[in-house]
Amino acid sequence: MKFASYFDGSRDGQLVLVSRDLSQAVYPSHIANRLQQVLDDWNYLSPQLQDLYDQLNAGRARHVFAFNPAQCMAPLPRVYQWAHGAGYGSHAALLREAQGLEALGAAEGTPTAVHSAGDALLGAHTAIVCANGAGDLDFSAELVVATGDIAQACTAERALEGVRLLLLANRLQWRSHNTADAGSAFAPVAVTTDEVGEAWQQGRVNLSLQTTLNGRKVGLCDAGADMTQPFGQLIASLAQHRAVRAGTLVASGTVSSPAVVKEGKSGAQMHREWPKGYHCIAEKRAMEQVQNGQISTPYLRPGDKVEIEVKGRDGHSLFGAISQEVIAQPV
Repeated sequence: MKFASYFDGSRDGQLVLVSRDLSQAVYPSHIANRLQQVLDDWNYLSPQLQDLYDQLNAGRARHVFAFNPAQCMAPLPRVYQWAHGAGYGSHAALLREAQGLEALGAAEGTPTAVHSAGDALLGAHTAIVCANGAGDLDFSAELVVATGDIAQACTAERALEGVRLLLLANRLQWRSHNTADAGSAFAPVAVTTDEVGEAWQQGRVNLSLQTTLNGRKVGLCDAGADMTQPFGQLIASLAQHRAVRAGTLVASGTVSSPAVVKEGKSGAQMHREWPKGYHCIAEKRAMEQVQNGQISTPYLRPGDKVEIEVKGRDGHSLFGAISQEVIAQPV
């Protein structure tokens, strides 16, 4: 199933059930009005919603209307817990190396979670406000799961059974303020894992994630291939000392790919390249520091535009696209 939340003047929005191709939608008001309500009572409500979803895709649902991504809030506009894991070891290793610290191996370390504000999550087309018109504001393309109730001290395998939805997010951060939270935007649609099919394997989403900055593709990689801490481990780590309740969001951390070592021409010294690009500016700047000893890429500035999208194996957008423009802070 695919879910969205339409702006309706309330804090949580109006639940919308969206067709598989993202073209049509219907209000399931006779079943549920909010997505959190569905997560709270999943076993009872999801079968009813599945029936309506099947009717929608078969062209048999009543009161169908054209789906408009621009009218969407975040699928879950506010949540009880919003945690970011460290799912990609290459991301931490690269940033630490650029800072002159000992690099972590991609498979080393234990899953950790950083909490962000979950009181006002943003829609896919919400503008990014750059305070004072400048600074070190960065984007971060991340995959996210929404959970049901997760028992304390559960195993990674059991934690995966509690995954209810997959989402796509752009986590905004102020890098010089200890990666201070600047808000998080979400693609219009949240999907159940069966919508991903065989691409959902062992807590990884094995699909192409693309990031574009100012119309230029800067990152394209398989989001599952290089994930060193899959979602089962990230959720289990979060639930190590306390139970996790339905509606918790757990993010992968910045999607990242390791460097490829290449031999230079005419016997030149071997060097590293990042052919799959980057999904946050901090990584690009770290690449420049490691390769050239100096940084040339600025952080986000007013007028910049960030777009993030995941394509299914059929080539169609899975969640819809995140498309945000950076604006100066209004006076």
